[in-house]
Amino acid sequence: MLEKEAIAIVDDDESIRKALVRMLTAAGLEPRAFSSAKELFAAASTLRVSCIVSDLRMPETDGLQLQRQLSEQMPNAAIVFLTGHGDVSASVQAMKSGAVDFLEKPVRRKALLEAIERATRRAHSGEAETAKLNQLRKRYDALTPRERQVFGLVTVGLLNKQIAAELGAAEKTIKQHRGVVMRKMRADSLADLVLMAHHLGARPSHLSFSRARGILRPN
Repeated sequence: MLEKEAIAIVDDDESIRKALVRMLTAAGLEPRAFSSAKELFAAASTLRVSCIVSDLRMPETDGLQLQRQLSEQMPNAAIVFLTGHGDVSASVQAMKSGAVDFLEKPVRRKALLEAIERATRRAHSGEAETAKLNQLRKRYDALTPRERQVFGLVTVGLLNKQIAAELGAAEKTIKQHRGVVMRKMRADSLADLVLMAHHLGARPSHLSFSRARGILRPN
């Protein structure tokens, strides 16, 4: 069973871990301390983490390596780095890779809590987007192969008669398929359907984009 949402602290220095645990507990948060990235990932399946507060310089797996592994192990968790080294190049790399903040030790309580709050908001937003995309994929998976063809061709801008000609079907049949696709995907408009195709990365299964552009090109 998953525990309630926690803030993970990853630092190989026990005294720093204890100090951060005290600080976050006093602030009403739920900290969980780990001495290494390996220890954190070993607990990932039973731990719901919104934010990871990690040291940058650690033996074995350092903070930047931990950050790279997050996409597979804990994709929605946001990370805040702490360092006592003031490593500018590592800071830039961390921020480019999506770190929420990069704070120097000894960290100020207010700065850390503000960074954790931003990280938590980002994590929650990511979770919501992931859940939304998963629902969208389920709807798409429920389409028949023919409906997916119609979905793809509709979302690159082809008209019913063009789709009918491309698929060798009656225009009336394509219109019916299109209505079913709209209903199954819960789309209120063509714009909704196009946006869904973008999020899904869906491409026409029967028509290449170059051919689609050729059909749509004005005479």
